[in-house]
Amino acid sequence: MTNVTVDITDRVATLTLNRPTQGNSIDMALAQDLLAAAEGVCADANVRCVVLTGAGRLFCAGGDIAAFADAGEQAGAFIGALADKLHEAVMVLATMPKPLVTLVNGPAAGAGLSLAALGDIVLASEAAHFTAAYTAIGLTPDGGMSWLLPRLVGLRVAQEMFLTNRRVGAAEAATLGLVTRNVAADVLASEGQAIAHQLADGPTQAFGAVRGLLALAQTQDLAAHLKVESRSIAHAADGPEGREGVSAFLAKRKPAY
Repeated sequence: MTNVTVDITDRVATLTLNRPTQGNSIDMALAQDLLAAAEGVCADANVRCVVLTGAGRLFCAGGDIAAFADAGEQAGAFIGALADKLHEAVMVLATMPKPLVTLVNGPAAGAGLSLAALGDIVLASEAAHFTAAYTAIGLTPDGGMSWLLPRLVGLRVAQEMFLTNRRVGAAEAATLGLVTRNVAADVLASEGQAIAHQLADGPTQAFGAVRGLLALAQTQDLAAHLKVESRSIAHAADGPEGREGVSAFLAKRKPAY
């Protein structure tokens, strides 16, 4: 049984973390399967939006701590290799030229919080809550969390979450900007799929460019970024999506991307 299932329906690929009896905790097999699934849907031209969620009660409990313990004296090498493999998957999901929607169906901790926060749109069930968790077992963040979390919630909140491991509930997560919004548990999947299909019907190339611009904005000054924006919008205007979008607007019809 694969640790990450892939369902592709109407140009939307849904990746489901699939170790429910282990809280979808991340061992090497799951990290490898997530990378393979991410690479597959990224390369599939028929996929125009990707959804990431978890099976069972939890979204993702983070790293498989039992596997950490089993590594014994080799724990450092094992955890480093596991983090590297997870990071390969994170980079594919973060940089692919198509939007990512994460549906947080339950608690997310450790690297599970990293994966939950990775989405462009993050819907959280009312049953979800979020915990950094690392320092509770004497470890430090991975999955890109120390890069992403301060950018989402601010340095002060991130410091508190990392150092005290305070649990953040779904409602507070929305207030902080950690998630886009909360939805009732019984409509999380349907609402998430509705958003994903809306995105799949949109200008995917433009969405991919927006993802790239937002990432670059974190690393360069305004003057440099304005030049990148100029090149990006000019490229979009020359492309089929830009031409169709302008034509549809002037014709007062829905664009067909």
